[in-house]
Amino acid sequence: MKRDASSGHSPLTALVAGTLFGAGLAMGGMTDPARVRSFLDLFGDWDPTLAFVMGGAVLVMAIAWRIQPRMVEPLFADKFALPGTSDLTSRLVLGSALFGIGWGIAGLCPGPAIASLALRPSSAAIFVVAMIAGMTIARMFEKEA
Repeated sequence: MKRDASSGHSPLTALVAGTLFGAGLAMGGMTDPARVRSFLDLFGDWDPTLAFVMGGAVLVMAIAWRIQPRMVEPLFADKFALPGTSDLTSRLVLGSALFGIGWGIAGLCPGPAIASLALRPSSAAIFVVAMIAGMTIARMFEKEA
């Protein structure tokens, strides 16, 4: 299968990884905005489910970060695409704050929102359209700067 020149991986690899990710989000209940909002409600009816889902992701990534330096090349790509910087910028802080506010209000973030399109398309579509609009507006301002 032909590889994407920008990422170095095949569309099939992206499809399999995205499907696995979406299934994990759905199985973990992360496509349910009420469950996510309950996690953020520390003084009310708190639901720790999200902490377990995040803990599982951290565990998998900790293992991957230990294995990766020993690998000559990735299994499903031409080269590793690792972050090159750890600079803490005002843009990163502002973007993180806006992301957190939107996540807290909607109970969805991009991954679960896209997965929710298959489960609850009417409610998720509004969020996904707004998310794409926000990304477009941010890119317009980025080009001006």
